[in-house]
Formats: sequence, C-alpha cells, structure tokens
Amino acid sequence: MAIKTKRKTATQKAAAKKTAGKKPAARKKAKTNKTSARSGLPPLDQGGAPRQTADEGYETMTTQQGVPIADDQNHLKVGARGPMLTEDQVFREKIFHFDHERIPERVVHARGFGAHGFFELTDDLSDVSCARILTEVGEKTPAFVRFSTVAGNKGSPDLARDVRGFAVKLYTKEGNWDIVGNNIPVFFIQDAIKFPDLIHAAKQEPDRGFPQAQTAHDNFWDFVSLSPESVNMLMWIMSDRTIPRSFRFMEGFGVHTFRLVNEKGKSTFVKFHWKPKQGLQSVVWNEALKINGADPDFHRRDMWDAINSGDYPEWELGVQLFDEKFAEKFDFDVLDATKLIPEEDVPVRIIGRLVLDRVVDNFFAETEQVAFCTQNIVRGVDFTNDPLLQGRNFSYLDTQLKRLGSPNFTHIPVNAPKCPFAHFQQDGHMAMANPKGRANYEPNSWGTEDGGPREDPERGYFSYPEQIDGAKRRVRSETFADHYSQARQFYISQTETEQTHIANAFTFELSKVDNEEIRARVVSHLRNVDDTLAKTVAQNLGLDLPAAAKPARKPITNLKPSDALSIMKNPPASFAGRKLGVLVSDGAPGSVIRTLKSAVKAEGAMFKVVAPKIGGVTLDNGDHLPADEKIDGGPSVLFDAVALVMSEEGCETFLAMPPARDFVADAFAHKKFIGYVETAKPLFDKAGVDDLDEGCVALSRGNAKSFVETLRDLRFWARDA
Repeated sequence: MAIKTKRKTATQKAAAKKTAGKKPAARKKAKTNKTSARSGLPPLDQGGAPRQTADEGYETMTTQQGVPIADDQNHLKVGARGPMLTEDQVFREKIFHFDHERIPERVVHARGFGAHGFFELTDDLSDVSCARILTEVGEKTPAFVRFSTVAGNKGSPDLARDVRGFAVKLYTKEGNWDIVGNNIPVFFIQDAIKFPDLIHAAKQEPDRGFPQAQTAHDNFWDFVSLSPESVNMLMWIMSDRTIPRSFRFMEGFGVHTFRLVNEKGKSTFVKFHWKPKQGLQSVVWNEALKINGADPDFHRRDMWDAINSGDYPEWELGVQLFDEKFAEKFDFDVLDATKLIPEEDVPVRIIGRLVLDRVVDNFFAETEQVAFCTQNIVRGVDFTNDPLLQGRNFSYLDTQLKRLGSPNFTHIPVNAPKCPFAHFQQDGHMAMANPKGRANYEPNSWGTEDGGPREDPERGYFSYPEQIDGAKRRVRSETFADHYSQARQFYISQTETEQTHIANAFTFELSKVDNEEIRARVVSHLRNVDDTLAKTVAQNLGLDLPAAAKPARKPITNLKPSDALSIMKNPPASFAGRKLGVLVSDGAPGSVIRTLKSAVKAEGAMFKVVAPKIGGVTLDNGDHLPADEKIDGGPSVLFDAVALVMSEEGCETFLAMPPARDFVADAFAHKKFIGYVETAKPLFDKAGVDDLDEGCVALSRGNAKSFVETLRDLRFWARDA
C-alpha cells in the first residue's frame, strides 16, 4: 500500500474548498503562524516553512524571465505530500542555474577521496525486494565509494567542521545503483528548491570570498536561523559527528526513505545505514584545528595508508524496514528528510558488508570523474515522494552533464556499468561507443542481428504503482511542521561530554557572527530544544537570553533518548585501526619498545615512531629504530594515543624542543592516553602537566599489553572534570 497523499488535515480541506474553482488571483495567501516582530523571525506557514514576502518594501523576486515568484519555499507537487511535477518552471530554472554555477569543480562535495571495493550480501531480502543484489547471498558486487566534505573547495582541509558525503556506487548485475548519502541521517532542508539558498549561505560570502570550508559566518547562521526546519540538523553539525577521526570510523546514511518492491509488487519502506566495523570515533575541536595545520590531507592519508597496509575499511549495511501502518502512526512524516526513525522504534537489520580493498589508479580519472546520481536505482528499489529526494533526482543528472561536459559521462570507466548494456543513445561530445549497424531507432524491422535492443517487460525496471490524488499546489505538508522534537531527542541522547562539545561548538560558531540579532535568533531556537543548552550558549556569548522562537507545531517533549545517536555510547571493541605515536630518543629502553610494538601489532593497530631526526634513533641495546616522523612534523594530534619512551639524556634533549613540549601538552589537553617511562617525567613538567591522572600510565616491559588494552577507550574523558 502507498502512503495516501489524499489524506488531508482539516486545514488543508478547508483551504482546498475555499480555493476550488477560483482564479489564482482570487486565492487567499497561505495561512502563517505570526511571530513577534522583535524576534526577527519570519512567519511560518502551516507546513512550518518561513515566509518573507515583498510586502514591506522589498523587491519582488522573479525568474530570470522577470516573472514574479509567489513561493520560493516549495516546489510544485501533487498534493502536500505527493511527487514533484516536472512542469515546475520556477524550480527547474533555479536548480538548473545552480547546477551550472561552477566548472570543473563540484559545487558541493568538491573535496573527496575515493576507493574501490565490494559489497557482499549476507542476508536474503527476497521477501521485500526483487533486486538481485539483495537476494543472492554470498554474491560479491564491485563497488566504488567516495567520501567528501560538503562546503569546502578542492583545496580545503580535511578536518573542517562539516557534513561528510558517503556515496556508494554498486555495479550490480542489473545496472548501477548509487546510494548517495552522508554521515548524518538528516538534512538541513525539506524541499530541494531551497538547496541553492542553503549552499549559497554556507559557502564563501560573495563580496569577500571567505570564509572557506566553514560555516562560522553571518550568512550561514542568518539563513538557518530563519529556517526552523534546519534546527535538527544544527544539533548534528554542532556535534562531534562533523569532525570524524577518519572516514573509516564514521557511519553512512541514505538519508531519505526509499521503497523496496518484491516480485509480487508489494512495497516496503526502507532507510539505509552503513555501520563501521571498527566503531565510531571523532576528534575534539582544538585537535581538528591543529590537524588541519599539521596535515590538511589527514583523512585522505589515513584511508590511503589503511588500504595499502591491508587494513581494509569495512562497514555493515543495515536496513530499517517498515510499512505504511508504521508510517501512519509515527510521530513524524517519513518523507521529511529533516527527520530520522530511531533504531529503538525500527531496529536496523544487518544484510551485508562493504569492504574497500583497492585505492584508485588515477585520482582524476576515478575520484574526480565519478558521477553519482540518486536516480540510479535498480529493479526492486524505488523512490518515495520525499520532496528533497525528488529534487535531487531531477538535479543530479543535469549537474553531471555540466561538470563532465557531455551526456556521455557514463562512458568513463568509473561510471560505466559492469553488466551488459545496450541502447540507441548516440553521438555527443566524447562518445566512446555508438550503436553498430543500420538501426539506431525502434521500433524497426531489421531482425535480431541488426535490429538492436528491445524492451523487456519481464526483466525490466518497474515503478511501484502508487495511487496519487491531490490538487496541483506549491505547498508543504503540515506533517513536516515539527522542527524541534527530534533536535531535542538528539541532544538528550548524548553523553554529558558530548553535550558540552555541542554547546562549545555553538558558542564558537556564533562568536564569529557579527550580527547580534542573528546570534539571538539561533539561541531562541535552542530554547525549544533544551533550555539549559540555550542558557549556556547565551551566557558564553554574553547575550541576554531571548524568548523562545514560536514553533509551527508544538514540540513533543517526551521522546526517549536513543543511544544509537551518540558516538561515545557506541565505542569500538578494540584499538584496531588506530595509531599509537611513540616519542623516542637515543638510548631509549629497547625492551619497552619491543614489547610495546608487539602489543600494538597484536591489537591490529599502528606503531609510529616520532624522533628528533627522521633518520631514527639508536636504542640502549644498540639496535637502530627508524623514525616515521620528525618531532616537528609529527605532533601528537596525528595519533590516537601516545607514549614517551626515552633515556634521561634524550629527555634533556626534548626539554629544549618546543614541539616536544607541545606533543605532551596537546596529548594531555585532548584527553589522550599517555604511556611513559620514568625518565620521561620531566617532560610533563615542562609541558605544564603537573598532575598526572589515571590516563597517564607508567610503562614497563611487563605492562605493554595492559596499556594497549586501556587504549580501547580511545580517550580519558574523566580529564574533562
């Protein structure tokens, strides 16, 4: 069964009755929720979308042809919750121009890193889908994955506070399937017509060309403070999710609700989850800033090193499956991309694994030229009427045409299907293959040898026959109007440490906003999320606490915490895949080095030597130990934990080296575990660390294994106190 878009609220029924049969000019303006003029917030319509009109002396917004625009918040659709209509010339022009703004760099997701691998199905989904990739257990499907930041340009640093793209191209036997998602399961906006505005606001301000790869500026916060639908996403981007330690240690999400369709034509709703086998991990903000200075390619290098060392990154593919009955009773609209479904409500069923085991041969040919399109789906998978997804389906193909210069971008090897394919599409720039023979059309009568391909009703793709009924209107469903409830749920699901990080992130970002009214508007939204959070941010900014923003729909305040939303509540089971940075000097005890290195290797982690010189050091037993980093090029921010193994004379040498003092001071400030030999203790004093806590562990030949086991906690968060 389909979600019935003909289901109308009382308000919608009344509005439809009033407008039926009337000329457009006679229709009344959409109902809005009036807010205090003092707050600076625009009124919200019945769907919760902000409304700023030309009534107060502003210029009238028009198309490029000069036609006045009545609604810049919603695209044209069939009913409030129905699919987009391609006749929408206003959306078409706006998204078309946006898609063509830059070349050759991607407008968004410009900085990316890709790798090859495979997907292996481990659980049969034939009861809900007829897609072969979801029904043939044990089958390995080639895959290409591209990770990226969203706001930064190609030359921006890896660890900007930003959403991370998580795009997966699966070369299935029935054609290419692209799951084009992010490392966050929700998004800023509900309708794709607002995407150009979101990205314009987040990118560099057009008059000055900065800031780059960050949202800590007036334009971004002005836009989101006037768009309450963004509040849930604001909580996520101000959390540690947007400063991941590695692509390998972050989740991926399909974001939207899709459909799975089985051979009998039955539809089941689905949300896709990629869960990292090595657990979740992020860095702290001060650490991110220093990593960007020490190694702006930190994420790229980490992925490259892991794959080339045989430590292949792996994720489990999970699905949340639910039917219309659940969708109808759920507190939020499953077509709203600013909302998620908690795993406690619909458990994630693990159905396969994704392994990345090969780096690209050429960065430009593969990572830069790979073209992901949300419209690329296979038989057994279908879209829903999510208005953000519908717009993405429309936009992405156009984007790839502009960026890659030709409709033949599918001829590029990284984009080409690996299954047989045949069609009559021909010519155009860079056509690598054209139809052979006389027939380049159908129907034709040239027979099976020369007649070319034909449609296949039995094996061909089919869409779910959803019943749609509704007036043709620019409108947003009232079921999209709750902007604060899930934001609150996300916040109360975090640990106390994570909540502190969120408050600090809001404080930092808003401290870079010059306009006090914008800062106040953001805090007014936070009052609907958590009053303590709002008061903390206001106090940190020296701001009088504003009144709470008036919500379009009363928030639900009794939603239960969801542990799946917290990084710290989902730690890794081991220190595998992480790096221990060991600061070593000449004369260091070789027995400690040997046992520590052996324990780290047994854990599946990396042992990296940092020394005064890149040539390495000579240990007390005469062995030479090569160095991976020179001290001023290998700060502690590059490692997950550190150890100080040095002789008394070596420590004296380090005491005179500012980078060595920073190595210890930063590791301690960033709550990292620190192992040390007794002769290294003066370095703590020099670094200003005069009170060693339980996160600082004295090393000996006999306790190396237990020290490495301690590192599984990743951070000594008790140091926050």
